[in-house]
Amino acid sequence: MALRSINSTASSRERRIGMKRGGRAAVPSVASGTNDENVDLLGSPNCLLPPPSRTCRSSPSPVCTDGLACRSSPLPAEAGVPTGDASVEVEYILSENLPHLDNPDDYLSSLLQRLDSKDWVKVCEAINIMRQLAIYHSAALMPLLEQAVPLLIKAMKNPRSALCKTAIMASADLLKSYPVDILAMLEQLLLQLLLKASQDKKFVCEEAERSLQVMTDQLAPAPLLEQLQPYVTHRNPRVRAKAASCVCRAVSKLGSGGIKSFGVQTLLQIAASQLNDQLPEARESARRLVAEVHAAYSSSCSHESLSEGAPSQKSWDDFCNTELQSHVAQAILRITLDC
Repeated sequence: MALRSINSTASSRERRIGMKRGGRAAVPSVASGTNDENVDLLGSPNCLLPPPSRTCRSSPSPVCTDGLACRSSPLPAEAGVPTGDASVEVEYILSENLPHLDNPDDYLSSLLQRLDSKDWVKVCEAINIMRQLAIYHSAALMPLLEQAVPLLIKAMKNPRSALCKTAIMASADLLKSYPVDILAMLEQLLLQLLLKASQDKKFVCEEAERSLQVMTDQLAPAPLLEQLQPYVTHRNPRVRAKAASCVCRAVSKLGSGGIKSFGVQTLLQIAASQLNDQLPEARESARRLVAEVHAAYSSSCSHESLSEGAPSQKSWDDFCNTELQSHVAQAILRITLDC
């Protein structure tokens, strides 16, 4: 009994010494993960870096401008691929790198079914096929456009970032190929682009901003401004800022005559609502909008002064004081004095 007591005391003393020398005791490892399966690759718009728990091989990809083919999360069980170490590569293919489809009819018959699949990988593939059809066979895709756009918006709402970004890239291709037809379906698409451009995931946000730029470049400015108007007073300050930037770009395409036709008062009210907004982007867009409206108003005054018998127009100062509250009018006039 005495010997056993001595041995047990020595063993416990050695364990304590080992703990002090070794630093920490071995504990069972617990697998950790991340809620988002995609991480931005050094701000790159074309590739994603997978989470630390996954690996990314650096072999060049023929369509990825950064030379990286990045792995996303494992395929779901219903996709017919075993889960575990198996993974699927998600590549964000630029529009100019999309290959031509030789037999578009082979894809058109099953496109809507693929877009509505429960397998997100199949949806990504279908979206890229839709992009190819929009670019190279726009007339063939046209009859399916009204049904395809809601499915594209559904993909943009998906929490899986790879699918969301692919859908946003497709929206830009549709805006380029169907600048007139897409206006009738723009309401929900515009809302999603503004929301995605306002979120924290950088690579999704930047892609949505590029699509918004394409939208203002391709669509007619007057009907686009009508669609944008409700969002300049949105409760989300980021959405307001993105909408204000789009309004400013659209107004710059109107010209003096277009600004007068759309309504100088309306545009001035939009600018006034953003002058003291929470975000600098909104305030800067408001100042640029004031400059555009002021230039158009001054041009209109000069033109009418040269026309005989034309009714005299109010000066810019009088117009601002008439249409706006006094403190807002003074802020607008200070901006135009600096222009």
